[in-house]
Amino acid sequence: MPDDPIVILSYDAVSPLGIDLEEQWQNALAGTSGIGPLTRFDMTDDFPVRIAGQAPSIDDLPYDFLKPREKARWPSPIFRYALLTVTRAMRKSGIEITPDIAARVAVTFSSAIGGLDVVLAADRNLMGRGKLPPPFVNPNACINMIGGRVSMHTGATGPITATITACATGVTSMIVGAMLINENRADAAICGAVDFPLTEPIVAGFGTMGGAFVPKEGEAEQPPQEASRPFSRNRRGFVVSEGSGCIVIARKSFARAHGLAIAAEIAGWAMTSDAFHHVAPNLETVRRCISESIAHAGISPDRIDAVNVHAASTRVGDEVEAQALKEVFGQQMPPVTANKSMLGHAMGAASAIESILAVRGMQAGMLPPTINYNPDPDLDLEGVVATKQTVAQEYVLKNAFGFGGCNACVVFKRL
Repeated sequence: MPDDPIVILSYDAVSPLGIDLEEQWQNALAGTSGIGPLTRFDMTDDFPVRIAGQAPSIDDLPYDFLKPREKARWPSPIFRYALLTVTRAMRKSGIEITPDIAARVAVTFSSAIGGLDVVLAADRNLMGRGKLPPPFVNPNACINMIGGRVSMHTGATGPITATITACATGVTSMIVGAMLINENRADAAICGAVDFPLTEPIVAGFGTMGGAFVPKEGEAEQPPQEASRPFSRNRRGFVVSEGSGCIVIARKSFARAHGLAIAAEIAGWAMTSDAFHHVAPNLETVRRCISESIAHAGISPDRIDAVNVHAASTRVGDEVEAQALKEVFGQQMPPVTANKSMLGHAMGAASAIESILAVRGMQAGMLPPTINYNPDPDLDLEGVVATKQTVAQEYVLKNAFGFGGCNACVVFKRL
């Protein structure tokens, strides 16, 4: 283990489970679903997707990081929600970014989809009304602009990069932040991800490609809360959702020198590329990512006390992840929990929010349930936590896998 490990100082999130982080944690423990009817836009009767995980509105909160004029310039919700979670996480961390440390604070906070909603609105105005786009349309859609806004808001002037790895973006942001610190390019990093993909073509596209949950033809209508079914025999794809999660990390010596509290350690990580298919995962490279993250933590698989899985509820995705877990852990499968059963799939933000819940659970010695779980005998996966459990956790593995074959796994250690 390194003499000066990377530690997590603080974190914050907004998700379909709520605005306040403690509220979200209690809802997760209670098995409360954040999934409901899709109301972000009007739909025709034949629109394929009818449900979503929608984040609560934050417009009535007393924040001041976007002035009224700036709100008009940055209409995509990714900026409001990202800056809220970053602001709260930074306050919790106790870091004051003064000129003497600004150059040593990196920003890897990212988004998988970015502000495409603003481009779509501008395109409709241009095509339908002949109205030229306002000047801030392109900056809203610039995929690295979210990190830029975080930097401007916090005053961090260290390295900045967008860690776009589809659904693995949140975990990748932490890994890249840790790499920058280990390379002595920074002492701390503002990590995480935000995504608000609930726009008509994106949601419909997930439906037509067979990724998003669409009810089985002829099947009786079921409550939206029962649609996300990780590892279940009746799984039918992910529920598209939205949210933001920020994780502030630093080298341990930096935290100690500045009197900062430490939540957990990032003990190990790994990234692999499937080189296989645009959406279907590759068992070998997924298994290797899991194994290498554990080895990088300097431990054996039997030291992992819980796994916070990717588990999007797709047929092939869950199958490959389950098989990879069985190959890594064998007969010593740790408890497995799938937060997407309650959250839905918030794209790049998913693994950031789920990492926060994993660390929170490690601190509390609790595992939230995987709701809607109906065991799939074809998966033969032991250890899925169907009701909340009290589990002492020293090491927790978090898996994240994204379109394009982007795999990222991280091992958290309780301190």
